[in-house]
Amino acid sequence: MTDQQPPMSSNRPYLLRAIYDWISDNNLTPYILVDATREGVRVPPQVIKNGQVVLNLAMRAVANLDLGNEWISFQARFSGVSQQIYIPIQAVLALYAQENGQGMMFPAEEGGDMPPSGPDGDDPMPPTSDGDEGGDKPKRSTSHLRVVK
Repeated sequence: MTDQQPPMSSNRPYLLRAIYDWISDNNLTPYILVDATREGVRVPPQVIKNGQVVLNLAMRAVANLDLGNEWISFQARFSGVSQQIYIPIQAVLALYAQENGQGMMFPAEEGGDMPPSGPDGDDPMPPTSDGDEGGDKPKRSTSHLRVVK
């Protein structure tokens, strides 16, 4: 008799929520490092550096933060303009406290395993405001983060 267990869901969204709460509970500023080359990432292009973006997730910096199982979404101001941000969970490379660097790095997940639907449950991709997404973004090879002891 074989006991086949169904595959478990990713632990990444649960770890992200726990680390976010831990950083916030310690009155520090949660920052995330995002692989901006991943399909589905919607951030202002001017904030992307070397295929990555660092975003402040502090409650004073964002509105309507949703740390879901498939997507992170929120509204934030960039150059005075409020924008809706969408980040697939698989695109998050690290979550850490800005003040001391403590947090967690996440391994890059291989494959473009996008969630079956967008953050609103209808489209596979969130809407883009300017329709300029081409899809031929370069993949990053290594992270610029290093371990500090």
